[in-house]
Amino acid sequence: MDAPDLPPWLELTADPIADPTAGTVVVPGADARSRADLFGLLAQVLDLPEWFGRNWDALADCLLDRDDAGPLALRVDDAEQLLADEPPAQLATLLRLCDDVWSHGRYPFRLVLRTTGDRLPALGRRVRTGLSWAGRGSR
Repeated sequence: MDAPDLPPWLELTADPIADPTAGTVVVPGADARSRADLFGLLAQVLDLPEWFGRNWDALADCLLDRDDAGPLALRVDDAEQLLADEPPAQLATLLRLCDDVWSHGRYPFRLVLRTTGDRLPALGRRVRTGLSWAGRGSR
């Protein structure tokens, strides 16, 4: 569901689950309903350094300073659950962080938010609201 109003680093999809390609890290949205859950999961799947402070600034630092090589695609399955237990501004913060990583990181970055077809429109609205709050909006 790439749409002209989504940034180039972001994909919303209802495509069936496929084996991840090289450089893709898969996160289950059901396990990332809060910031603490998301930070813990990302620390594990991305093998973040011990100094990772489990906050947005530390996550940005880790993703921007990746020197382990190569592109990163972060795929969130059941993405409608991503940060669902947090205030909506937290999704906006994550989206702003992703935009910064895409714009300023050493390697290509992509965020793929995957859900079912019936949940895709609501996810799209939530993401577009988050992008608007993040100051990213339509380009």
